Amino acid sequence: MGTQISRRSFLKKSAIALGAVAVCKVDGVAGVDQVGGLNTLPGELKEKTMPHVIVKLYPGRSEQQKIRLAEQIVKDVVEIIKFDESSVSVAIEEIKSSDWAEKVYKPDILNNADKLYKKPGYQM
Repeated sequence: MGTQISRRSFLKKSAIALGAVAVCKVDGVAGVDQVGGLNTLPGELKEKTMPHVIVKLYPGRSEQQKIRLAEQIVKDVVEIIKFDESSVSVAIEEIKSSDWAEKVYKPDILNNADKLYKKPGYQM
């Protein structure tokens, strides 16, 4: 089994900012004996437990906008990478503009430029 990581570490490492999303595959999260009563092999579990998409943005969007964004992300993930809708989860994290550089830009964009599929049109 692969190295286990904390949820916080996984979320931090997998997020991409400003509406660009990270589609993350969870490797080595659990074995058969760790899935509370499920009779599932690790490979089968991976296919049922991912992807998880994280969107980071400034506060101010309505709940309806966030719901619509999450619904559209799920539709696109299902259509493009052919996962069942029940496998997809979406989180939206609101980050204050005063915290953006330290909490998002530096760790998620600047320090992970090689992982970005869509780079922002700004620099900080």
